[in-house]
Amino acid sequence: MSIASATHFDVVVAGAGPAGSTAAALIAENGHSVLLVERDAMPRLHVGESLIPAANEVLQRLGMIDTMLASRFPRKHSVQFVSASGHESAPFYFDDFESTGLGHTWQVIRSEFDEMLVENAKRLGANVLCRTRLRVMSTAPEFSAFELIAEDGNTSMVTCDVFVDATGQSALIGSTLGIKEVDPVLKNATVWTHYRGAQRDSGRDAGATVILHSKDKESWFWYIPLPDDVVSVGCTGALEYMFDAGLRPQDILDRELLRCPSMQCRLHNAERVAPVRATKDFSYKCQRGAGEGWVMVGDAYGFIDPVYSSGAFLALKSGEMAADSIVKAFSDNNFSKGALGAWQPEYDQGVSHFRKLVYAFYDDDFNFNSFLARFPRHKDSLTNVLVGNVFTPELATMFADLARGS
Repeated sequence: MSIASATHFDVVVAGAGPAGSTAAALIAENGHSVLLVERDAMPRLHVGESLIPAANEVLQRLGMIDTMLASRFPRKHSVQFVSASGHESAPFYFDDFESTGLGHTWQVIRSEFDEMLVENAKRLGANVLCRTRLRVMSTAPEFSAFELIAEDGNTSMVTCDVFVDATGQSALIGSTLGIKEVDPVLKNATVWTHYRGAQRDSGRDAGATVILHSKDKESWFWYIPLPDDVVSVGCTGALEYMFDAGLRPQDILDRELLRCPSMQCRLHNAERVAPVRATKDFSYKCQRGAGEGWVMVGDAYGFIDPVYSSGAFLALKSGEMAADSIVKAFSDNNFSKGALGAWQPEYDQGVSHFRKLVYAFYDDDFNFNSFLARFPRHKDSLTNVLVGNVFTPELATMFADLARGS
């Protein structure tokens, strides 16, 4: 697509990850002109391969369930936890907690999944530009005029009524305005890679996510089955612990594998088939997520630790909720901070439920088995958080008991 000089769109979305693509798709579907701008070529590598069932509701609204059912992505029916001692929890199955009737979600290759979302946005009417950088030309905090810089150096100007910041952890607006606040507790880092030929469970458990603690709970591993007999394996721990010796990412992964016999067993006959990569997982949130004519979605608004695989879901959900507010803003001709950010208090409450459970996970005195043995009535509430059903007040009682300890 070529953009003529000084083109105006109703909405410009920066970033074609799940949040940006969802917002662009749903706004365009409602008849508004939308430009979705992505700096990288699609498909592109990304971590965050495990969906949770609440994501299915957004995928259904996007018209993508049939596409997902026809994909090669493994179906994920449950999540399971393994303690530092090697004790395995019973699987948390999704059957009674997944609202679309599927009873499962998917483990995805993010490069393919994200590209599917972009193609769906195009199908619903969004204009898409990849390999294009976006530079803010209007005086902040307006964010209404931009220079687009193509890979070949050609430039063009666009303006918009509403700007959606979906730039991920780059957080264009949050960084520009200096309003990102890092969680003082969750300053973690991750090393991750792919293996082929690792042990898999059978039947409906073949696609399960497994979360495993290492010795002394200094770190934890994810184990995510992917297509072609590949599994994604990552290890997360406090930044100062993970990288305290200046080791290479591969050395750090090897060190932590020695401290997790349960993961060693799963990888006994496996071959590593990708480089070991490292990412910083500092949890953060922007002080505000909307302004006059702009709104943040996904990781641009805030990021929460990856232990419960909430990232892709929160990206999809925030994109959906923001799109609804933007469509209403056009209907009301009201592009104020209050109108564009009307969805964020409810969203923030849901994210806080994930955050509280993340804090519990990192508490040395907490484990799921002990908590449920003491409070068996909360198994459904706990499963609801794990599947992403976090926008409900019924969870308050569980978190009150959680605060009392297990």
